[in-house]
Amino acid sequence: MRLALPSLGALIAEPLFIATDTAMVGHLGATALASLGLASTILTSVVGLLIFLAYATTPIVARRLGAKDRPGAISAGIDGMWLAGGLGVVLAGLGLGTSRWVIAAFDATAEVSLGAEDYLAVSWWGLPGMLIVIAATGMLRGLQDTKTPLYIALAGFSANVILNAVLIYGLGMGLVGSALGTVIAQWAMALVFVGIVARQALKHHASARPGLVGINTAARSGGWLLIRTLSLRIALIATVVVATSLGTKELATWHIVFTIFSLLALALDSLAIAGQAIIGHDLGTGDLEEVRKVTSVLIRWSFLAGGFLAVFMGLAAPALPWMMTSDSQIRQALVWVLVLLAFTLPVSSYVFALDGILIGAGDGKYLAVTGVLNLGMYAPFLWLASTVEWVTSGVNLGGLLMLQVAFGFSYIGARALTLGLRAKSNAWMVPGESR
Repeated sequence: MRLALPSLGALIAEPLFIATDTAMVGHLGATALASLGLASTILTSVVGLLIFLAYATTPIVARRLGAKDRPGAISAGIDGMWLAGGLGVVLAGLGLGTSRWVIAAFDATAEVSLGAEDYLAVSWWGLPGMLIVIAATGMLRGLQDTKTPLYIALAGFSANVILNAVLIYGLGMGLVGSALGTVIAQWAMALVFVGIVARQALKHHASARPGLVGINTAARSGGWLLIRTLSLRIALIATVVVATSLGTKELATWHIVFTIFSLLALALDSLAIAGQAIIGHDLGTGDLEEVRKVTSVLIRWSFLAGGFLAVFMGLAAPALPWMMTSDSQIRQALVWVLVLLAFTLPVSSYVFALDGILIGAGDGKYLAVTGVLNLGMYAPFLWLASTVEWVTSGVNLGGLLMLQVAFGFSYIGARALTLGLRAKSNAWMVPGESR
């Protein structure tokens, strides 16, 4: 819990950037909210694909720390940050050049598409900073330091709230102001992380220069995790495509639902993030008995957390829509979808815990292969959701409820099955400084 609780704060703070944007933009109308939902799906998909920058860095750093090589651990983390910055520059350029065509693929209305284009035109400039933050966070977690990312994340979130309020309402910049506030906050966080890591390198006589061998190692170790993450993003994008096909209000509703789910899921993921560092460290020392013990504790605590959040969501469902949007029709639909969301949270907690455990062990190949299989199990249910039409109060509530069933039970359930089978074996527990 020493590592998990600060991880919880850091993980919650990050999706709060999107939650803040959603709450503030939500009062600009359904069209603006739908535009934000479409744009944030594209942006978070790119960032989500590169989450391996943290997930691959954490176990590498933790294993070297467990093997009593702290300078080597710091250098490995710095190499990951160099890789993150380079990828961020390249992908930002690609994003600026291709946003219009990517948005067009979602087949949204012209007004929604234009708003999404405006949002992304600003947001892409913050991508390198965002990825540096991710990599640096993974490094510090591997060093068993989860408090520093927490403090930086909370400061960044606070700055984002203030900036968004000034830019969206004070200066009347609307959706563009929301994007600009987030970009400024993300770059400020990146600069703080760079300063902290530089001091660590000086203190422990670790090289801060980019090392080609280390960068290649970080990229190679993250390859399987990239495939695993790609399967997750495909599932999420496909879900948004179905939500878009249901209509503008339905897309806006789903964006709020998924924003709340992301917040809760990442809160659940805090135990898994702590587990990544602990399991990587224990495998580095070769203590397999401790690895199994940590696994059992993480699963038990995750179930408890999932149950607690399920009860909380069930009770909060009637009130949350009033905080997220001024549209009465969206509010009515949200209540029912959020109640259904509550029932999926215990299973989600189990999935996130096992995912973190296997990532910490470096079991990326299994995660990649089963990620693709899970997509195949999800597809029929997703198609079924696209065919349901039960309109009430101007919103296709039946389609939204079926979409939540498809995502929350069929997709998350498939992941629970494949990850659970792996966790019961010993094949993923490989000791040593590297896997």
